[in-house]
Amino acid sequence: MGPATEPRRPARASKSPALKGDIRIPGDKSISHRSLMLGGLAAGETRITGLLEGEDVIATGKAMQAMGAAIRKDADSWIVNGTGNGCLLAPEAPLDFGNAGTGCRLTMGLAGSYDFETTFIGDASLSSRPMGRVLDPLRLMGVQIRAGSGERLPVTLHGPRTPAPISYRVPMASAQVKSAVLLAGLNIPGITMVIEPVMTRDHTEKMLAGFGAALEVETAPDGVRSIRLEGRGRLTGQTIDVPGDPSSAAFPLVAALIVPGSDLIIRNVLMNPARTGLILTLRDMGADIEVLDPRQSGGEDVADLRVRSSELSGVRVPAGRAPSMIDEYPVLAVAASFAKGETVMQGLSELRVKESDRLAAVARGLELNGVDCTKGEDWLSVRGRPDGKGLGAVSKDAIVATWLDHRIAMSFLVMGLASENPVQVDDCAIIATSFPQFMDLMTGIGAEMAEQ
Repeated sequence: MGPATEPRRPARASKSPALKGDIRIPGDKSISHRSLMLGGLAAGETRITGLLEGEDVIATGKAMQAMGAAIRKDADSWIVNGTGNGCLLAPEAPLDFGNAGTGCRLTMGLAGSYDFETTFIGDASLSSRPMGRVLDPLRLMGVQIRAGSGERLPVTLHGPRTPAPISYRVPMASAQVKSAVLLAGLNIPGITMVIEPVMTRDHTEKMLAGFGAALEVETAPDGVRSIRLEGRGRLTGQTIDVPGDPSSAAFPLVAALIVPGSDLIIRNVLMNPARTGLILTLRDMGADIEVLDPRQSGGEDVADLRVRSSELSGVRVPAGRAPSMIDEYPVLAVAASFAKGETVMQGLSELRVKESDRLAAVARGLELNGVDCTKGEDWLSVRGRPDGKGLGAVSKDAIVATWLDHRIAMSFLVMGLASENPVQVDDCAIIATSFPQFMDLMTGIGAEMAEQ
């Protein structure tokens, strides 16, 4: 049973004392998905520590098992015995991805180029999300596709006997589309090329190279990246320690900034430059975020962060920063609600096709909690109240609709920790898709939040 069929679990957060502690957050979601996929495909054994054990990642693991990978848990490690590149098996039943957009779109690429049938299904939220952006390049490779109306789930793919490599220019800033094309290219003879006009998170390229794929990346002077992948090569199992998810770290981090007197250390956070737009923006706003012990782990930059409560000031966030912080805008809007002056966020069109129309959901939630904000087609502006006066539920029935979106739920619970009045959300069950220990971790550092 996925979260879509379970009863909703309302929750509320209220004004908290200073947040203190030394915490680790769960493993990065992007890297966790890719660890199970590449481990499931590579020859030999892959050993993963720090895997995010949320519902989304588990769905990807089940899909890989359905296509022939052996996956088991041993103490705090996950052991994956892969099929070998080019040797996935046809799944006997539809692959159910629940709420997992990343797992679903990447697996469409991975399995789509095989000469067998794969059907993809998901929960109500995932079934409303557009899949055409991944299906378009697969069609160019010769994949036969049956999809629901508007290119939505359920989707059935059948790869050609002899798939053809393509050169594909990604029409929007999407790591998922880039990754789907590269993963499809693993099972296609010859050179698959992806041209990326705007850089997005590059975990797929780094991890493919780490597993032994023949892959080259060139960046032109104008920033356009060209990624060449030689198909049908050998992938070999690896040992992976998944760093902490910066998108999950964003919630305790913003909470510590807005709750007076807070002083928090967050350990082992992924600091890949394609993912640190939020930290950059918060520092522009005056946030006291100290980067401790920057280091490398498995080809990725990681560090510990020390965060202290800060007086924030509004800023204009450039549209070009959106790809490096697309998942962090909801919680940035919460930080902006406590900043002096106006924060303007531009270039947010991608937010409209996330787990919910995240832009509309954020704006509506802010209004219900007394925040002065305006939104446009692809922008949001927030005028903050540094003391939190008048913020929080404007009436006892002002409950934020989370629209089956984990990040909306967590962002507004963080808001309640510094606002004058409590903040209520209609469902916290959905948080388990990405950050199952969120409530326990937050109450452990002193946050006043609980299920209703």
